[in-house]
Amino acid sequence: MKTNGAILRVAFELVNAERQDDYGPPADSMARIASLWTAYLNRPVSAKDVCLMLAMLKIAREAHAHKPDNLLDAAGYIGLAGDLAQTEPQKGKAI
Repeated sequence: MKTNGAILRVAFELVNAERQDDYGPPADSMARIASLWTAYLNRPVSAKDVCLMLAMLKIAREAHAHKPDNLLDAAGYIGLAGDLAQTEPQKGKAI
């Protein structure tokens, strides 16, 4: 029987170990990026926004050509966005 979610398990390991060792706690890293993007865009950008936009970058790359890293990183960014949604104030944006 095939086990689903293999990429999610690997993404979980990366955001909780290897990537964290390389870049520090995800919330801190995303907050630093958000600060830079906020200054550059001259509009507020949250750490959760950073995660979602980086996931979209990976999805755009995957639309061009499949590379396992695209999907792995997108899954990790989405997971981190979910974590940050628990701690960041909600903007109340409607789509």
